[in-house]
Amino acid sequence: MKAMVLEKPGSPLKAMDRPDPTPRPGEIRLRVEACAVCRTDLHVVDGDLPRPKLPLVPGHEIVGIVDLVGEGVSQSRLGQRVGVPWLGHTCGHCPYCVAGAENLCDLPFFTGYTRDGGFASHVVADERFAFDLDATADPVSLAPLLCAGLIGWRCLKKAGGGRRLGIYGFGAAAHIITQVAVWQGRQIFAFTRSGDAQAQEFARSLGAVWAGSSEELPAAELDAAIIFAPVGDLVPAAFRAVRKGGRVVCGGIHMSDIPPMPYRLLWGERELATVANLTRRDAEEFFPIAKRAQVRTHTKVYPLEQANQALEDLRMGRLSGAAVLRP
Repeated sequence: MKAMVLEKPGSPLKAMDRPDPTPRPGEIRLRVEACAVCRTDLHVVDGDLPRPKLPLVPGHEIVGIVDLVGEGVSQSRLGQRVGVPWLGHTCGHCPYCVAGAENLCDLPFFTGYTRDGGFASHVVADERFAFDLDATADPVSLAPLLCAGLIGWRCLKKAGGGRRLGIYGFGAAAHIITQVAVWQGRQIFAFTRSGDAQAQEFARSLGAVWAGSSEELPAAELDAAIIFAPVGDLVPAAFRAVRKGGRVVCGGIHMSDIPPMPYRLLWGERELATVANLTRRDAEEFFPIAKRAQVRTHTKVYPLEQANQALEDLRMGRLSGAAVLRP
């Protein structure tokens, strides 16, 4: 198989030919149709997340066709289009799994981090963590839903049901969840880097009622805010914009340190929450809602061997929407 491989954090991925992987009991193999590029992939490649499996094939927003199944997996899965997300395996018996919080599992495996992912022509996955997808849909359009969409959905739920929602960092997750929130009848306030007129216009084109710099305050107080950008300085900025009793949700797996801030910004029963990983229940909820909301992902396609360029474009903020690799 063809694969883009990380040998050492902080170094470019290398194009390699590897033996085709073989699924073990309970696993399936996919012929990869598309794999979106996530900011978490950047955190893995850049070394922000510790102890990755090495050498490693990154990528965890995978769409593919099942072409081989392991022992114990129904042959009926052959030929199916499935999606493989970040959460690739859970133990099933730790206190979190038993309590229905598998996203907090003590002994998890993560696709493209502690097990090989989808920056490749083929990938093996735990069949229990592979979601059936629309066989008639465009795989490139589906790929960003596997993380940007699922994490965005979990963040939206965590933010509560308020009408005025702020979104800090208008990338892949934001552009998907904005469409869902607008469909729900919410007002979206989009916060971007200062001077990023392109991202602000992109937000307005998706239905945001206001778009501006993260240093600005909108005319109306927000009921809640979601921070997708991995910038700790945005936490006090979001609290300044949120009303009493409101909530700020941090949606990233990694963020720079949150700076000291005056207690008055938190006072008034404002809350700070984080989102960790996802659950299979999130997928059961989100995919039908994305279809009903007619979510359209905005993508830029790269051939597999240009994975380093896609990562660099994401790193430098040159994308509107999501980068997607195609083998």
